[in-house]
Amino acid sequence: MTQLFHVWVYLETTPLLGLVATLCAWQLALRITAIAHGHALAHPVPIAIALLVVVLLATGTPYAAYFQGAQYIHFLLGPATVALAIPMHANLSRIRASAGAILPAILAGSVTAAVSAMLLARLFGAPRAVILSLAPKSVTTPIAMGIAEQIGGNPSLAAVFVLFTGVVAGLIGVPALRLIGVRDWRAIGLAAGTAGHGLATARVLVVSETAGAFGGLAIGLNGVITAMLVPLLATLLVR
Repeated sequence: MTQLFHVWVYLETTPLLGLVATLCAWQLALRITAIAHGHALAHPVPIAIALLVVVLLATGTPYAAYFQGAQYIHFLLGPATVALAIPMHANLSRIRASAGAILPAILAGSVTAAVSAMLLARLFGAPRAVILSLAPKSVTTPIAMGIAEQIGGNPSLAAVFVLFTGVVAGLIGVPALRLIGVRDWRAIGLAAGTAGHGLATARVLVVSETAGAFGGLAIGLNGVITAMLVPLLATLLVR
């Protein structure tokens, strides 16, 4: 135990802290998920986040010190999203065959996600900054933060909403769709990418490459559509 304490003290003074802590938390979260036989409620992302929060609070480590190393993993978010083009290329023929239905479906999903979030937040009396930060919750983090900043929301709060949305979509998305009779992996992938961005798409990609391909396409198109529509919707719905 003494040796582990000295190792932690050393890591706390270097950028390696965030990197090592994140990788260890993720591996432990994967182990817990495996023990739970991949149950939807045992999603590794919220488990890893909870483990990191507990460790940082227990050791009194500032978030700034942690992020010095975690930023290297954060940087990989972009390449990981771009890598979704690989299953998209493998399913290009299916995407072309479904082209006529893809854009209307994503457009409907984008409008529904933004409008429902803003109206519900307004109904429950949320402050204006919270409503505007909640509007882009269904797009990937960098885009959501940019949109929130542009329309007067809080980028950091928007990032939290994005994470929560992705985790919830990953947990209940597929079971909910199957409950209402949706079995087509193309539709499931589009729903995952539109409603839950990368986290939900990564979840469905594990079970279907086709769903991952359509989810990756939805992430990109939903980001573009949301970036154009949310500023307009914000002026109409938020006074």
